[in-house]
Amino acid sequence: MENNFRTSLRLLDWCTGTRTPFIYASSAATYGDGSHGFDDDWSLDALRALKPMNLYGWSKHLFDLAVVDRYVKKEKMPPHWVGLKFFNVYGPNEYHKGHMASVLAKVFDLARSGQPVRLFKSRREGVADGDQRRDFVYIDDAISVLRWLLDATGINGIFNVGTGKAESFRDMISAMFDALRRPVSIEYIDMPEAIRGQYQYFTEARIERLRRAGYNADFMPLEAAVNRYVTGYLNLDDRYR
Repeated sequence: MENNFRTSLRLLDWCTGTRTPFIYASSAATYGDGSHGFDDDWSLDALRALKPMNLYGWSKHLFDLAVVDRYVKKEKMPPHWVGLKFFNVYGPNEYHKGHMASVLAKVFDLARSGQPVRLFKSRREGVADGDQRRDFVYIDDAISVLRWLLDATGINGIFNVGTGKAESFRDMISAMFDALRRPVSIEYIDMPEAIRGQYQYFTEARIERLRRAGYNADFMPLEAAVNRYVTGYLNLDDRYR
């Protein structure tokens, strides 16, 4: 709450007072279990219907609500403001993030050393082990959206940043092994009890609002992005390039 809500409010106030553009990171975690879909409708009614499944998601969600509440009440706002609901961003230079790094970054060294990659078993009927799905978006694409919005000063609001296509963890790890030119080796393990009640089995960004706003660049397919990450960064002695 201190980082994602209170500090963000202070930044919002500063940007408002100094007339500085304000672009902040929200999260797909605000959508919770997905029962209300993944549409980036930022009306207060739509936002209030969302129920995040963890404290991280709630901290991001509460800030979204605070920003939109000010906008609806016609209170002073920065001259250009945008919230971005990032989905599962991955790519080079995430190595410092520890347990918050992408699954690919966390398992790569094990895979390269010849050990199998461990993925969670599914605990939901109709979802196979490893078929839990996320909207994986490569960092280059996330930066492309940001750079476009820096120039699109007439556009305000909250937007999803994802590819619009959910893919499985098994797909991502298989693409990693393909990039390493090794056979796929995956073991499925029980999901820890601590996260079973807050685990998202599916996320997929609706990106129509971003398209209607004028962003028309393509998003890199999973296989191509994973190959670029592995061959251009993770599998080199110097991963910072």
